[in-house]
Amino acid sequence: MSYKEDEYLMLSGIQHYYFCKRQWGLIHIDQQWAENSYTVEGQQLHAKADNPAIKEKRKDMFISRAIHVSSSSLGLSGVLDVVEFYKKMNGISFAGKKGTWQPYIVEYKRGKPKKDERDIVQLAAEVMCLEETLNCQIPSSYLFYHSVNKKIKVDITKDLRDLVSDFSAKMHFYYQNKKVPGAEYFKNCRSCSLYDICMPRMNKKPKSIDNYIEKAIYSEADLCGNY
Repeated sequence: MSYKEDEYLMLSGIQHYYFCKRQWGLIHIDQQWAENSYTVEGQQLHAKADNPAIKEKRKDMFISRAIHVSSSSLGLSGVLDVVEFYKKMNGISFAGKKGTWQPYIVEYKRGKPKKDERDIVQLAAEVMCLEETLNCQIPSSYLFYHSVNKKIKVDITKDLRDLVSDFSAKMHFYYQNKKVPGAEYFKNCRSCSLYDICMPRMNKKPKSIDNYIEKAIYSEADLCGNY
């Protein structure tokens, strides 16, 4: 499957989708948004990391910021925080720079490492988009957590790549059908900036109905017909 540029979804949305499908749908389909302290702090951190005027280079390394990337196979596009390029044989060439270079993404996060893989899945999606943009292979990249000042290496495995491909296909299915996923209620729902818009306790459907809808939406026939 190859998507056209006007069909691309926001790359950063895959983290929302992993965390809460309904949150993603409210933001990216219904265009709903609300701020809280977490979203404001995150925006301030990304504004600094994304500033293309901040440059850094050493003998065997240089940094690029705010790089626009996209993937026609995933139908995603976005802007990367930071990409570090290290001089390496069999890397990629750049005009005005001697030798070849291996890129590694550094994705900045406001808080600390999560118990789930939402940040890891976002990073894997970014890697896949950068690989397609630069026509290269990137075996690993990094998450930097601001509150604990910690940089974590993440191997971009086949399982992660498959998960990204699966999520992006389902995101496109929802988006094309203008269907916002049903509500679920979790203990961290109240920390979501969209809690009052989502009203998860009121909109949550019985599990049996959710299961039926999931099966109907993601039947093999439907997915084959749309992708």
